Amino acid sequence: MTKLFWNVLKLSPLVVAATFFAANTAFAVEAKEGVTSVAQLSQESNSIGQVTSVSQFSDVQPTDWAFQSLQSLVERYGCVAGYPGGTFRGNRAMTRYEFAAGLNACLDRVNELIATATADLPTKDDLATLQRLQEEFSAELETLRGRVDQIEARTAELEGKQFSTTTKLKGEAIFALSDVFGGENKKVGENTTATFSNRVRLTLESSFTGTDKLQLRLNSGDIASNATSSGTNMTRLGFDTSGTANAISIDKANYSFNLGEKLAVKVDATGAELNDNVTNFNPDFQSSGTGAISRYGRFSPIYRSGSGGAGVTATFNPKGKISLTGAYLSNDNNNPGVNRGVFEGDNAVFGQLAFKPNDKFNVGLTYARTYTDNVGGFDNFASSTGSSKANNPFGTTVAATADNYGIQASFKLSDKATLGGWYGFTKAERVNGTADADISYWAATLGIKDFAREGNTLGLIFGQPPKLTGGSGATVAKDVDTSYHLEALYKMQLNERIQVTPSLLVIFNPEHNNNNDTIYVGTLRTTFSF
Repeated sequence: MTKLFWNVLKLSPLVVAATFFAANTAFAVEAKEGVTSVAQLSQESNSIGQVTSVSQFSDVQPTDWAFQSLQSLVERYGCVAGYPGGTFRGNRAMTRYEFAAGLNACLDRVNELIATATADLPTKDDLATLQRLQEEFSAELETLRGRVDQIEARTAELEGKQFSTTTKLKGEAIFALSDVFGGENKKVGENTTATFSNRVRLTLESSFTGTDKLQLRLNSGDIASNATSSGTNMTRLGFDTSGTANAISIDKANYSFNLGEKLAVKVDATGAELNDNVTNFNPDFQSSGTGAISRYGRFSPIYRSGSGGAGVTATFNPKGKISLTGAYLSNDNNNPGVNRGVFEGDNAVFGQLAFKPNDKFNVGLTYARTYTDNVGGFDNFASSTGSSKANNPFGTTVAATADNYGIQASFKLSDKATLGGWYGFTKAERVNGTADADISYWAATLGIKDFAREGNTLGLIFGQPPKLTGGSGATVAKDVDTSYHLEALYKMQLNERIQVTPSLLVIFNPEHNNNNDTIYVGTLRTTFSF
């Protein structure tokens, strides 16, 4: 400070209090480089508020050396502000910019008092002191005004260029390097080569009331299904886009809203997926972009019932310890033909009771009743995750129904480790009653967060993919052996927007046949999100 500054401090309590105040002003904090950012100014200006009595500050005592000056400044001029929680923080060091900001606030208030001819006018000594201070800090005051002008200009520019006041744009891009090797007589490795492919999704999320959401998603990709080269759906990746060849489509359109505090509703016009609409008890691995690498490892196949069409899902008491969900999905919703449409075509009726007694344990009982007139089209019974017999036990495309039962659970072993798993059973039956089939599957998952490095996650998944275990009818021939699914992945969070996941998927006894050699799928997935 200059000699003038120390001299004027002795002249008036107004100046002493202004100095005390300036150490806490909104336009204050200079960075180490000497520059205060727009974000800092905006954040600090929102963090303080004017006070009308010095007693409002919990950290200012009558014994403080500047108490009388601060009290005078508050009561006479009303240009003192504090921090949330009723604190003043008067012992902080300050910069010349901070002092200038505090001085500027008091000058504005003095000018206001003069203009309104208020009885509590400043004294001549105060005015003289303020004049000398204004001259001393004229450069800082001018810089401060320039910064404010810049903030206002940038704010106006951002408001003019903002995308939408109601809509957010989210994006995800996956780059995947993958190879399949091993298999029956090692022919898989001989007949396939490594692939590099992609999937891109852009999602528009709009809200009109603050508690609702309209979602529209564009999808494109060229990640082929491994089933073609390996001969089994057990090797499929959880993010493949078979058949799209980078064509762009709207694969999701839905609207969710609340009917009071106890009922949440979601209406899907296309792209309905139960795993998106209800709790699926596999939080570390459910996402196709940042979860498990395999299709089967993401969640129980029961949540794929009826996927792809339209429908409505309603959850009662969604935030409570016990919640109940009901859903109806249709895949023939836009087909006006005979035995088609919303109610007569392929459909799924779904129900789930979820119980979450605390933050550590979560369990669900799930049921789905499905109908399809073309197995392998709308809803194959294993959702393209198990053996070919489990997906189509009747050997032909016939009308059939299925009762699907599932139990899923997740348990937090600690703040960083989560153990999960599921078991499912399906009873399928031809509509004409000539055949039925039993299908079962299970899996266990383990996710360990911050493994080796903060932000990274180690994942292990082991289980038995859907298997045809029994049934009756001339065309039903159960799987005689048992396949096992083993998956290991390590999600490396490079930063907030980029995740790299190396993984290895091992299928023992593919297609539930001990004569088939083990298949390996090595994948390196890089996910960009924005």
